[in-house]
Amino acid sequence: MSIATMTPPLTAAADVDEALARRGFAVIDAGQLEVLLGVLPGVGERAFAHWSASWNQLPPDNYLRDGGRYRQRRHGSFVVDGDSVAAAPHRAHWQPVEYNALHGGLERWFQPLDSGLVAEPLWSRLLLVLAQRASALRAAQATPRLRSATTAGGDVPPSARPSREQPWYVEAHQFRIDTAGGIGRPTPEGAHRDGVDMVAVMLVSRVGIKGGETRVFDAAGPSGLRFTMDRPWQLLLLDDARVIHETTPIQPVEVNRVGHRDTLVVTLRAGGFLGPS
Repeated sequence: MSIATMTPPLTAAADVDEALARRGFAVIDAGQLEVLLGVLPGVGERAFAHWSASWNQLPPDNYLRDGGRYRQRRHGSFVVDGDSVAAAPHRAHWQPVEYNALHGGLERWFQPLDSGLVAEPLWSRLLLVLAQRASALRAAQATPRLRSATTAGGDVPPSARPSREQPWYVEAHQFRIDTAGGIGRPTPEGAHRDGVDMVAVMLVSRVGIKGGETRVFDAAGPSGLRFTMDRPWQLLLLDDARVIHETTPIQPVEVNRVGHRDTLVVTLRAGGFLGPS
């Protein structure tokens, strides 16, 4: 049993790019995700349900600096270039302290993603579709700069031109947050940005928990929105330059019964992977 607070503001697949460009985020349900993926109704959900078993085999995250033992995870890196999706050599996950005050500056080596998951045809299709959304977002961001530079006259500076959107450097994270210790923290670093171009958060499951409210705030102002992703395969897309985000802690619904929240988080960045150098 799960307890939800506010229903996510769902967006139709046809309107995702516009919503992401206009307000910095968009949420779609499983049915609309299938539309984006270009598969028949039910095909995606059946494939996703098959994927979900791999969340039962995640190793513990041994890097938590708050002393917690509530998070299990795996990590993988990919390069999406045109219609090609290629796995990158396994590497450490790294973020600067400016984006992650708790774990920034630390090279964290997690176990790689399940090979069976990565081999699924829909996995590559999902990364391609996310890369297309990131490219559309970058094009929308470039348009005002291009219009402004053109109006001013003279040559258009390179910074104002629509840049080549690809390749996209993609990191994928499987997360399980559990309540074995009484409370689990999906974002122990608090409200944050990730230092990338776009972030995608897919809910895989919520089992026996309350809490886990998603909060999205305008990075440049006080406005924000709170909602609970409460259905499997709902997908949240975030313009990482424009919004900050967090998820509130989870607690068990029933005493002495451990609950969990499973997610897939995918980040896309132009120009290369984040790293200490």
